[in-house]
Amino acid sequence: MIPLTSITIGIGIATLGAACVHTIAVDEDGRVRASAVVPLPPPVRDRPGHSEQDPRLWWPAVERALCQVTADLPRGEIGAVAVTATEGTIVPVDRRGLPAGPALLPDDLRGAAFNNRAMEIGGRAEGTPSAALGRVAWLAEHAPQARGIRHGPEVIGTQLTGKRVAVDSGHARGSGYDPRADTWASELHKSLGIPSKWLPEVVPPSTVLGTVSRTSAALTGLPKGCPVVAGMPEDCAAALAAGAVSPGRFAAMLGETYVLKGVSDTPAPDSYRLPGGRWLPGITSNLGSEALRDIARLDAAAAARGPADLVLCRKPFDASETSEFITGEPADEVELHRARLESAAFVERLALDHLRRLRLVPAEPLLTAGPGTKKSLLWTQIRATVSGVRINVAPHAEPAYGAALLAAAGVWPGGLRDHGGSTPVEPVAAERDALLASYHRFCGELHQRGWIDDELHAVTTS
Repeated sequence: MIPLTSITIGIGIATLGAACVHTIAVDEDGRVRASAVVPLPPPVRDRPGHSEQDPRLWWPAVERALCQVTADLPRGEIGAVAVTATEGTIVPVDRRGLPAGPALLPDDLRGAAFNNRAMEIGGRAEGTPSAALGRVAWLAEHAPQARGIRHGPEVIGTQLTGKRVAVDSGHARGSGYDPRADTWASELHKSLGIPSKWLPEVVPPSTVLGTVSRTSAALTGLPKGCPVVAGMPEDCAAALAAGAVSPGRFAAMLGETYVLKGVSDTPAPDSYRLPGGRWLPGITSNLGSEALRDIARLDAAAAARGPADLVLCRKPFDASETSEFITGEPADEVELHRARLESAAFVERLALDHLRRLRLVPAEPLLTAGPGTKKSLLWTQIRATVSGVRINVAPHAEPAYGAALLAAAGVWPGGLRDHGGSTPVEPVAAERDALLASYHRFCGELHQRGWIDDELHAVTTS
């Protein structure tokens, strides 16, 4: 058993946005003992629908980041390490499990036709143009040098341990793994031309995959024999970092997309498996970058203005949808900005109402983190007022921090831990009636366009 004075390290491989390797060392009290960020080259998008990166660049960046972190730590107290990555990144590999071509990133659309076929065959959730399943099928047809596929964490796990490692069920899910049945969708893979031998072993998060090899220990500063633990995709790890680690606790990540994930004892649609047999259902919506861009310039005026007289809508629960429409003409850019902030709050309230329909009742307070939360107290106040619950701003939401928690859960007793330290934001009572009236208009507009069904619309008005 690893002593409770040990430190665990999370490694985050971000392949989209600000592409980088982020490592964080966390002690048993949740304190960050050291961290490092090493940039990666941006994705290569030289042709329509193509988005790729050279996965051979990941390990040198991981080496550098780990060396920076371990240089500030007592080596003997490093107890475990886990890896998280951007979900949907697919790497063709050779017989040794090492990269045999560019990694296809989550926004690479070369597998769209295969995903459409998957939807026709089985109606699976992976049947969307950008799902990882299609990229796996595309590689099976167009990458003769490949002898299998791996996801981001496996590539780094192989380097750390010197042998092939299993993948966690979260990263495998988009490639055709069914976490409820605990099996690959073999018939679907066969129909898409994906060889069964291409697919890695799948294990639950926080499973010990192996130990750091002598060579990797020398390159990174990690102790030889240090356990390497299975992580989760970065959105899931971020929710764990924010404190969504026990039943009923939900965390919202607010940026250009809105991601709500929380812990349940039973599976729900779009759920990830957690350590200990629990589940992490989630909802995602595209909020766009407009509100984030204008926050610093317009927030003070928008706070003084009060609730907007118009409602801005977009299709909810769709991370790829960017179009929006407005129910009136904004008086000026301040009202438009305020309407965008309120629209995000309405999406959140709709997501919470949807969870209630599924008999998943989030505990109060709602946890939150992300760029939007950091940049705008007003946005959080509006969200608290619309949802009617206190919102606690979490001190951490870095996926690498969540990976460190998963590493700890793999080697320490007690499972996942919430280390607290969040800052509460209360609803603004004087604005509640006006914002609720706008929320009901928002839901009415969505229902009229067929974007929410009759049952959910009824829940929103109850």
